[in-house]
Amino acid sequence: MDRDRAAQGSWPAFPHGTSEAGKDSARTAVARKFDLIEAQLEDGREWLVAGQFSVADAYLFAVSNWANFTGIDLARWPNLAAFVSRGAKRPSAQAAMRAEGLI
Repeated sequence: MDRDRAAQGSWPAFPHGTSEAGKDSARTAVARKFDLIEAQLEDGREWLVAGQFSVADAYLFAVSNWANFTGIDLARWPNLAAFVSRGAKRPSAQAAMRAEGLI
């Protein structure tokens, strides 16, 4: 997925052709989920499970990083934003984002 496709709404929460009202509704639903994740990360952990990177972290990174293309500002969730920043520094994430044309 390249940046243009991502910006056009290829995130599953924003299928192509979604109305602005539909996108607003999806952003609200995503925000509720990000609130839950933020609460989990408030204890200072780097990753979701037992202090080590897991498949759950890889998935959360991918989904949370899509926010960059949908008008969802992660600043509202500082722990999640820090999580995404850590994830983006991983060599495997760098390689995947390069392959997808995101960086």
